[in-house]
Amino acid sequence: MLVNTRKLIFFSIVIIGWNTVQAQEVWTLKQCIDTAEMHNKTLQINRNNISISEQRKKEAQANLIPKITANADYKYFMELPTQLMPMNALNPQAPEGQFRDLQFGVPHNINANIQLAMPLYNPQVYGAIQNTKIANELTQLQYQKSEEQVLYDITTLYYNAQILKHQLDFLKTNLENTNKLLKNMQLLKEQLLAKGTDVNKVQLQAEQLATQKENVNNKYISILNALKLNMGIALEREIIVESTISFQTTLEYTSKTTLDIQLIQTQNRFLNTELSTLNKSRFLPSLNLIASYGTTGFGYDKKPNDFLKFYPIGFAGVQLSYPLFNGTVTLRKINQKKLEISNNELQVQLMNDKNKMEIENSTRQKNVAQQTVLNTEKQITLAQTIYEQTIKQQKQGTASLTDVLLADNALREAQQNYLSAVIDYLKADLELKKVSGQLTVKN
Repeated sequence: MLVNTRKLIFFSIVIIGWNTVQAQEVWTLKQCIDTAEMHNKTLQINRNNISISEQRKKEAQANLIPKITANADYKYFMELPTQLMPMNALNPQAPEGQFRDLQFGVPHNINANIQLAMPLYNPQVYGAIQNTKIANELTQLQYQKSEEQVLYDITTLYYNAQILKHQLDFLKTNLENTNKLLKNMQLLKEQLLAKGTDVNKVQLQAEQLATQKENVNNKYISILNALKLNMGIALEREIIVESTISFQTTLEYTSKTTLDIQLIQTQNRFLNTELSTLNKSRFLPSLNLIASYGTTGFGYDKKPNDFLKFYPIGFAGVQLSYPLFNGTVTLRKINQKKLEISNNELQVQLMNDKNKMEIENSTRQKNVAQQTVLNTEKQITLAQTIYEQTIKQQKQGTASLTDVLLADNALREAQQNYLSAVIDYLKADLELKKVSGQLTVKN
């Protein structure tokens, strides 16, 4: 019993330790992106769309495979079909233009056959196959577009979480400094060296910092929940983002064709293929191989000549179909398709112009944000030095409480400006990657 109890305690300690490690696991940006690649619901839907597109392509190709059908029918004629026969067919002396009504056949008719049909050449079938191939490329590009958007969203959320975490660290340090100052002011008041209003001012600032810290912490949790949702993991799972914000301030990107432009260009190919198919179906015939083999049965149920006899029937041949006139329907479709192609080409031009503008704006914004980051780093150092000097002066009696509070506010303002500058730079860099066609999972 003692041994079993020790084993139970040991395994409990191991499990608790493992859960603690898991709860404190730090997730890198790459881990978040890799997890989203596997579990994000939007990407899973788009992967299913790719599979659907593959099946549609195979469906179009299957139209070239011979089709075999089995048919059977039974007919009972309550009244046999009537035909008119010229009377002079049986009697040459009968006058021309006179007819005799005759009923042919038997009341019971049974037919059963197997038919085969295979297109030898059909412009619509071959056009549909080509269209599904391009449609599959479109689906692949749409998946990459969704993948790019998920990566963009996760990266933005991750950067925001890092910024809020740094803001929490700043607030925690500022709150500790303010609490130390509050204790000093309370001691000075007890020694009748400070006013009660001075203590109240410091206490008010401490409470304001505590409230601000709580608000930022709530925002941090909300951002982490949004990050988990995009990653496709449970909201109950505890994650921590990296504290270190890593970014390169001198990296330049070579512009590539963006996914938006690739989508429009592929749509242009799709429209041109549809136009080509319409033109071919307007002037080219369709040729099909047809064959049938079966049996025909005739039955008579009246005595004494009742019978049921079956006779085989079979044929094979080719069927040619040539469109002569379909009420200008195809012509109207061709005109519509030409207008769609014209709009598509205008979209490409518009997208190229827009992309150039976005690259120029993002580059300028990134450069400004980069310089702002460098300036605010210096401002934090300077504000920290001023705050520390003011605290020393206040202890020596050469600086007032107001000077300390002003120095503290200046330090917090410099910290906030730095965080804003960093997030602006990261967002500008991310946007520049996107408009330059460099935002991929491999990055």
